[in-house]
Amino acid sequence: MAVRYKFVELSVVTDLTIEAVVNEWVALGWQLDGIRFVLSEASRRPSMAFISFIRDVPEEPPSES
Repeated sequence: MAVRYKFVELSVVTDLTIEAVVNEWVALGWQLDGIRFVLSEASRRPSMAFISFIRDVPEEPPSES
């Protein structure tokens, strides 16, 4: 099995937007891998977030050229 990654960028970072994205992609068979926040010096709230998901996919056989 190979690991496939999916990254989702959030420009509006709230508990509701994070929850919606996680629930959407988990329902599609992805596993939550992590959440990374982008902070700015001007605010204590994150300005962006990147949510990563993983899932196992079958490896494709090598193609014959």
